[in-house]
Amino acid sequence: MAHRTPRSSYHKLSDRLNLYTQGAPPSKLLYQILALLFSEKEAELVARLPIKPFTVEQAAKNWRVSITEAEETLLHLASRALLVDIQLNGKTEYVLPPPMAGFFEFALMRTRGDINQKLLSELYEQYINVEEDFVRQLFLTGKTQLGRVFVHEEVLGSEQALHVLDYEKATTVIETANDIAIGLCYCRHKRQHQGRSCDAEMDICMTFNNVAASLIRNEFARRVDRAECKELLHKAWEQNLVQFGENVQKEVSFLCNCCSCCCEAMLAAQRFGHEHPVHSSNFIARIEPNCSGCGLCLAVCPVKIISLESEHADGSGRKQAVIDEELCLGCGVCARNCRIDALTMQPRASRIITPVNSTHKVVLMAIERGKLQNLIFDNQVLWSHRALAAMLGVILRLPPVMRVLASEQIGSRYLGTLCERYDAK
Repeated sequence: MAHRTPRSSYHKLSDRLNLYTQGAPPSKLLYQILALLFSEKEAELVARLPIKPFTVEQAAKNWRVSITEAEETLLHLASRALLVDIQLNGKTEYVLPPPMAGFFEFALMRTRGDINQKLLSELYEQYINVEEDFVRQLFLTGKTQLGRVFVHEEVLGSEQALHVLDYEKATTVIETANDIAIGLCYCRHKRQHQGRSCDAEMDICMTFNNVAASLIRNEFARRVDRAECKELLHKAWEQNLVQFGENVQKEVSFLCNCCSCCCEAMLAAQRFGHEHPVHSSNFIARIEPNCSGCGLCLAVCPVKIISLESEHADGSGRKQAVIDEELCLGCGVCARNCRIDALTMQPRASRIITPVNSTHKVVLMAIERGKLQNLIFDNQVLWSHRALAAMLGVILRLPPVMRVLASEQIGSRYLGTLCERYDAK
C-alpha cells in the first residue's frame, strides 16, 4: 500500500499566498526563498491566517493556542516585517502582505544579519528575472495593475499642470500621508549583493501610512517628515528616477524611485511593454518640430522606447527623436533632460482609470484574476468556507450563459447578482 508524503509547510504557505490577488507561482526557488524567511513552524502557522486583517484573538482561534502565545508569535513575525501590524484606535490588527509589494522587498529594506541577504538576492533574481512566471503573474495578469507611474511635476508647463489631478502628484502623496518612512531600495540593494547595482540613490524607498508606521515601529525604515521626503523626491528627479507608486487614489502605501537597470517595474516594462505591465501616467511625451536630434533623451528614457530617425530613407539629412507612444510611461524624464524644450508632456486622449483605494484595487484585481471567492470566504480553517470558495471559483470561471444556469440551480440571489456584476466589469 502506497504511503502519502505530507505536504511541506512551505507548500502550504505557497497555497496561502496564492489565495490573494498578488500571489507567487510555486517552484523550488519559491520554497527556498520561503525557507530563508520563515521557519517550518512559522510557515505552517502563517498558512492558516486569514487574507483580510485579523486580530490576535482570530489568530489564536485558527492556531488553537492561547492568546498570549498567539500574540508572542505575531509580534515576532511583525518584528521581521513578515506581517504588517496596524494600530488603530488603540487596537492592533495584523495582515500578511503579498510577496510584492510586500515581504519580499521588506527583507532587503535594511541591512541585517539574521538572514543571508546575498543568497536571498540571488534567489530573488532567479525567481523573478529568470523563471519569469512570478513577474508575469505580478505585472501581466488582469487589467488592473499593482502600480502606476507619476509624471515628473517639474516638467509640466502651466497649461499642462491644469490637467494633473491631486492624486496623480507624488508631492500630494507626501503631503497627505499620516506616516512617512524611508528604507533601502530593495531593487538596488538586491543588485548590490550581485555586484550589479547602479550609482542611483539607495536610501530612497518611500512608504506611507499604515505600512510606514509598521516598518518604522519594527525598525525596517526610518521616520522622516514631509520636508525631508520632498527633498529626497527632488533628488530622485535630479537622478532621472521614475516615480512608481501604488495604483490607488487615496492612502498610497508605497512610492518607488526607479532606475532603468535595477528596478523590477522598469525591467518588466522594458521586457513586456506591449502587454502594459504598469499603468502609465495620464501624460505622454511629444516631440516638437525644433528637435535637434542630439539623442540625449534616448540615454535617459527608462524603458528605451525613443529612437532617432533620419529625414531621408537613405539615412541622410536631419535626425529627429521618435517616441513609441504605445509604450511611453508618461514619466517626463526625457522632457526634463531636453536642453531646447523640444520634448513636452501632453495629456493623453483618454484618462487611465485609477482605483479609489486599496480595497477597490484588490476587489478589481480579484475579479479579473478569478480570486474573488477567496476574499468573500476568507477563512483558512472552516471546511465549509473552503468548499464555498471552490464552488464560487468554478462559477466565476464559467462562460456567461453557464454561470447564469449555475446560479439558478444554486438558487442564490447573491451569487446571481455577483455573477452579473462580474460580467459588467
